[in-house]
Amino acid sequence: MKKLLTNFQVVVGLAIILFFVFVGVFAPFLAPHDPLATNMPVRLTDPFYLAEHPLGTDELGRDTLSRLIFGARVSLIVGFSSMVLGGSAGVIVGLVSGYFGGKLDTIIMRLVDVQLAFPGLLLALVIVTILGPSTFNVILAISIFAIPSFSRLTRGSVMAEKKQEYVDAIKALGASDIRVMFVHILPNVMTPIVVQATLFVGSAILTGAALSFLGVGTPPPTPEWGSMLSNGRDFMTRTPHLIRLPGLLILLIVIGTNLVGDGLRDALAPKK
Repeated sequence: MKKLLTNFQVVVGLAIILFFVFVGVFAPFLAPHDPLATNMPVRLTDPFYLAEHPLGTDELGRDTLSRLIFGARVSLIVGFSSMVLGGSAGVIVGLVSGYFGGKLDTIIMRLVDVQLAFPGLLLALVIVTILGPSTFNVILAISIFAIPSFSRLTRGSVMAEKKQEYVDAIKALGASDIRVMFVHILPNVMTPIVVQATLFVGSAILTGAALSFLGVGTPPPTPEWGSMLSNGRDFMTRTPHLIRLPGLLILLIVIGTNLVGDGLRDALAPKK
């Protein structure tokens, strides 16, 4: 913690993430209007043109500020939920594959290679298209394409760690394979996994926004930054703030997660 808090880029990254978490948690209290309420007489107004709509309105007269605030909640849910689900599944797969090795390892890694043959966004797009647009399906799709990266990372670390003498010692004392894997080996290979998980949050948020931008993510009228970008394309010359503002927020939160991930890597692996 001392190394992290004395790292300027980590402090900046944490400040950005905590800001968006605060906004997402307290969105109902921070938003000045209902993000779904339409008001056609004031549609497509510029920022600061109306006092009650400081960041303007969209094509249906909905308050842009309120939709941006509630959009933070959706993006954070997608990012962190995908990381937890996909990361947990990938770690378990990699742990089992690396620990037991042999034919089981070969079969698992060939299945992972097949999945890696598909670009992440394309795989997520296919899954969501089949299952239908919804926030849960977006989380599920992103979690599935997260499994290969976490499993390969975990497998490599486990294969190196299981050769250590403490593993032979705990086996000699009669510990079961489950205990050896999850109690003794897993804590010692968590450093790269934690870094990967932090970096993946930004990637998941970006992928979720891309799916919504393509029309297969979180369905309207739910406020989501990617769908706000998509809806604002038709009015980008008249009201450019409709694409600038959600794009800027996506940029900031992805930068924040990457800054924290880089800082964690430096703090947890100082020899590198």
